[in-house]
Amino acid sequence: MKKVILAILCPFFIYAQDDLFSEIDTDSTGTFVETSAFKSMKIVNLESTKLAAKGDFYFIVAHRFGSVKNGIDTFFGLDDANTQIKMLYGVNDWLTIHASRSGFQKSYEGAIKYRLKAQEVDGFPVTIVGFNSVVVNSELDKDLLPKLKFENRLNYTTQLLVSRKFSESLSLELAPTYFHENYVVNDDQENSQFAIGVGGRYKISKRVALTMDYAAHMNRASNSLARNPMSVGVDIETGGHVFQLHFTNAQAMNETGYLGNAFGDWSKGDVFFGFNLVRVF
Repeated sequence: MKKVILAILCPFFIYAQDDLFSEIDTDSTGTFVETSAFKSMKIVNLESTKLAAKGDFYFIVAHRFGSVKNGIDTFFGLDDANTQIKMLYGVNDWLTIHASRSGFQKSYEGAIKYRLKAQEVDGFPVTIVGFNSVVVNSELDKDLLPKLKFENRLNYTTQLLVSRKFSESLSLELAPTYFHENYVVNDDQENSQFAIGVGGRYKISKRVALTMDYAAHMNRASNSLARNPMSVGVDIETGGHVFQLHFTNAQAMNETGYLGNAFGDWSKGDVFFGFNLVRVF
């Protein structure tokens, strides 16, 4: 069935399907497996355990505006948007490949996402998905960093995404994460870094769900100005279409960006609003 997705905020998706919430799938062995715990590729910042269907091609234009803290001076952040253009392809039902370009650090990203195990009805209790990405930071200036080599531009992320769909209303996810930045501005920051991500989705009515994700950085330098990324959002579903809106303290949208470079401060109202425009072919 043809699916059209429209997104307005890191992820603001529309899915043209008969029923997003009550289907049950079967795997190749005939085992009943739960439908995806999440209805979009990301919860907010954190990758979800959802993958593209085989043969589906996604074109995504995502925006994350500047901080709302500056008020009308920057039109509540609209003057300082960060943009990401992303393409995803479902190689098969268990493997999705990504490619994107972000305004943050003028970065290019390639990624793969693969299902290791699906949650089963009256069987295996969780869905387990792996995620790996490589980011190229093209913003680094060789005139300012004369010893700069190409490998200094590279950043890597490895995540294990573990989700459970507890009911039609509640889905939760845990995401132990390792990421490595070959170049860090702060000399006290280790290149290899660790984080624990958590996220969830809760339906508060037939058509509305709340989303939230958070990542605790495990070895951030004590003098770092970055903070743990925290995001909250709302999904609005109408007749099989899902709209997702959110606020976050991380303006970057790729993994090493939001995990290591979230500089907004919720306690000071220093947060960002954004949206995605997504089309699936």
